[in-house]
Parts: sequence; structure tokens; C-alpha cells
Amino acid sequence: MPKFKPVPEEVVEKNDQRFLCRVVQGKLIIERIASVEELLEKPAKVTITFEEFKEHRRKLSREAEQ
Repeated sequence: MPKFKPVPEEVVEKNDQRFLCRVVQGKLIIERIASVEELLEKPAKVTITFEEFKEHRRKLSREAEQ
């Protein structure tokens, strides 16, 4: 089996769309990257209050400092 150099991840733009190209276990994987507009059209998977968000962020910061 031929040996290939590892290919880094690369973002490619074509026809106003963006794609993430990468190699995983010897296979080329090409995934379309959704636009911000497309993401905003999707329903939210999780809903939290701003206070819950701030508390979670504080917790993560404390854990990162340890």
C-alpha cells in the first residue's frame, strides 16, 4: 500500500459555499460548512438563560485555572 504524506485540514470555497476537506483513516472527507444564516434558521437544540450561561462559563474558568 503506498504511503502518503498527511494532508492538513483545509477550508475550500467554491460557488459561494465553504467546505472542510480532511483525511481521516486514509479517506478524504469533504463536509460543507453551513453559513451563519443557515444556522440561525435551525431551531435551537438547547435553551438556557443568560445567568445559566454566565455561571457555566465561570465554572469552566475555575476548572481551567486548576
